[in-house]
Amino acid sequence: MFVGIQTRRQRRLLWATPLLFATLWVAYIVSAMRAPAGRIATALDWGVLTGGLDSMAAWQAAMTDGSVLRLVSGLFLHADWIHLLGNLVFLLIFGLPAERTMGGRRFLLLFLLGGAVANLAAVLAIGAPDRVVIGASGAVSAVIGAYLALFPGARLGVVLPLGLFLEFVRVPAFLLIGLWVLLQVLFAYSGPAFGAVAWPAHIAGFLFGVVFALLTKAAIARRLRRSRGY
Repeated sequence: MFVGIQTRRQRRLLWATPLLFATLWVAYIVSAMRAPAGRIATALDWGVLTGGLDSMAAWQAAMTDGSVLRLVSGLFLHADWIHLLGNLVFLLIFGLPAERTMGGRRFLLLFLLGGAVANLAAVLAIGAPDRVVIGASGAVSAVIGAYLALFPGARLGVVLPLGLFLEFVRVPAFLLIGLWVLLQVLFAYSGPAFGAVAWPAHIAGFLFGVVFALLTKAAIARRLRRSRGY
């Protein structure tokens, strides 16, 4: 596994990442407390359904009946606690430093909009209709993409098992994230559980995050200068 290494301490108040963390947990607990039939009904009511949004007429219908909001609501539903835990770990590792630099409102927009774009990519890529796409993986992938764009020279701490011991080493973030992206691409075409894991959502979310960070980099720089009194 790998963890972020902070280069220096910052004193800005972080609220978006903790808010998302808590909301994801609460949404999962509320859903998990329901009977199995109730959990399935929740996923069908709030998850993203494939087989739509591929035409102007479909978009107009989704805007009219409000089902387009599923692209966002589906982010807060998870199949099980392992699915949730993986997303939460990556949200904390990459979300906290990204929010510290971007600011809470911009980071929240990144998460929600990036997640919606990622879910849309899954809807369009999965040809079979009426499959349910849930989980924050696409949004977290957008956070990872933004992190790489904002901190291209960052290093991540990696815990490697070497025999009977665990070795902690620092590795350039672009190498680890690049390997992760490569795996997403390979799995999207030939990997396990296509349809059960929306690999295209991961790829689309990551690309959105990179573009979002690059397009807002000037605004982020102005924000940092103001906060430092320059």
